[in-house]
Amino acid sequence: MASSAKRRAIGSGENPENSDVSSDEGVEDSGEESDNSEEEINEEVVVDFEAHTISDTDFNGIKKLLQQLFLKAHVNISELTDVIIQQNHIGSVIRQAEVPDDSDNEDPDEVFGFISIINLTDRKGMECVEQIKELVLGQCEKVCSAAVQEQFQQVMEDVSQSVGLLLSERFINVPPQIALPLYTQLLEEISEAQRTNKPSGKCQYCLMISKTCQEAEKSIPARGPATKMPIFVNAEEEFFYEQAVVKFHYSVQEEADSCHSGRWSFDDVPMKPFRTVCLIPMERMPAIMGKLKDFLTI
Repeated sequence: MASSAKRRAIGSGENPENSDVSSDEGVEDSGEESDNSEEEINEEVVVDFEAHTISDTDFNGIKKLLQQLFLKAHVNISELTDVIIQQNHIGSVIRQAEVPDDSDNEDPDEVFGFISIINLTDRKGMECVEQIKELVLGQCEKVCSAAVQEQFQQVMEDVSQSVGLLLSERFINVPPQIALPLYTQLLEEISEAQRTNKPSGKCQYCLMISKTCQEAEKSIPARGPATKMPIFVNAEEEFFYEQAVVKFHYSVQEEADSCHSGRWSFDDVPMKPFRTVCLIPMERMPAIMGKLKDFLTI
């Protein structure tokens, strides 16, 4: 499984949606090096990515990406990372296919992204699971109507119908095309888990927490129901949003200094960071995959 991306592509003009760089890139040079900075930043570097089985060595990389999602939320990220690694029969990590000898990447096994699903119902009682449930139920209570709160809580607390936490995180400059083979592989692994009676194959619902943004100059409440389409950092998650039976967003403005939307098609419009929560019946996955194929096939 491979896809190509620009690791340094500011202003390349090929794809404005992927022109952002991750937080550890794009640092301006000083002194004499500054004269060449524009040339270096505009350099297009093509990188091939591959999906690999999750292993113990991926702990730090996965944890870093989870911190990017949960920010300062009270969630035991280390425990959650351990769970993802322990159930390595399902999910994948994205690594660079080949690291050239002259590459500035000091870690050839660096994790550029990962995908997995965790059965929250089966792991009821674990600290990180209860914290995630408390987080989303608490935010739902703040922003949603009583009817939506009741619907969401009923599903989240009903032990007869399992809810899987779908996690798909990657660096901002890894293109969305990588998502299609990752989701295809994940669904095949879920089917195999269902056949072998593993918990990850028993989920009736999928819970997704997405990184989203809204334009800062627009009059948007700090917290409120998701009445309009937000801007998704991972563009493909828009199709999950469309199929959700419960969806709402909440601001993380106080937890993050900035928001990388991955959709900068205009000049530096200020954005406010949000998290959008979606609850999707697993039976709607075929419809979502159909949209993903249309959107991401190149």
